Amino acid sequence: MRIDLHAHTTASDGTTAPRALVAEAVTAGLDVVAITDHDTTAGWSEATEAALSAPRPLSLVRGMEWSCEARAEPDRTEQNRRVSVHLLCYLFDPDDPAIVAETERLRGERARRLRVMAERMAADGLPVDADALFADPGRVPGRPHLARFLVDRGVVESMQAAFAGPLSTDSPYYERKRDTPVEDAVRAVTAAGGVTVIAHPRARSRGPLMDMAQIVELAESGLAGVEADHLDHDADDRACLRDLASRAGLVVTGSSDFHGGNKTVRLGAELTAPDQYAALVQRANGIDVVGTLRASADEGA
Repeated sequence: MRIDLHAHTTASDGTTAPRALVAEAVTAGLDVVAITDHDTTAGWSEATEAALSAPRPLSLVRGMEWSCEARAEPDRTEQNRRVSVHLLCYLFDPDDPAIVAETERLRGERARRLRVMAERMAADGLPVDADALFADPGRVPGRPHLARFLVDRGVVESMQAAFAGPLSTDSPYYERKRDTPVEDAVRAVTAAGGVTVIAHPRARSRGPLMDMAQIVELAESGLAGVEADHLDHDADDRACLRDLASRAGLVVTGSSDFHGGNKTVRLGAELTAPDQYAALVQRANGIDVVGTLRASADEGA
């Protein structure tokens, strides 16, 4: 089985609509795909309809990538630092009041942060229209939308250049947003019947890393897994995370982190082993996987 548990659509910062994501998953030969837009479940309904009418069997795992903050790696010069971390959340009740309230707040934070950054750029003479970034009410705006805006207007040559320059955390235009403490998010998703996985925890290109000791602590509070096989992880990172998962009793996942045209990675570039997928799904009791395909420990990849 071919299983990709991390993909984004136009409901957040991807360029592929939920229905088209399902079609691409079929074309890519996937058996299981997860929809994990940032801080929203808005793409679930369309993706579900597409999965149920797909030309061949395809299971859809409904999920979300929750914007969180965690404890940073120990640093002698800076104590008690907090860093950004993303939490992949699967198969939880989307109507859970605590999750609904907090993700609504997060979407507001995303919008506020983006508008502040856009207005700072405009005030500095860059051809940025803050209102245009919010023209589509059906998506959660984020920095990739502003990056695309800068590329389209010739301010930078690529999305990568945008994030390395005007959108970087060192940029004078940058604005922080207040994310959810990761321990609170893990508890909320677990209470709503879902399961959680720390996304790309060793992705150094994204900024400072979270303290690996906190992952062990989170495992004791309900965290289900870590995403080890990701294009932002080298061989040593993957081995480190597998060792940690073994010690903490965590599932190990692999995923493409597909964003459509906003990144060059394709669906299925990284995969989750069937036995790990089965272990993850078995821990959930919020909502079901859409479709009938199930992985078991004795199935091959």
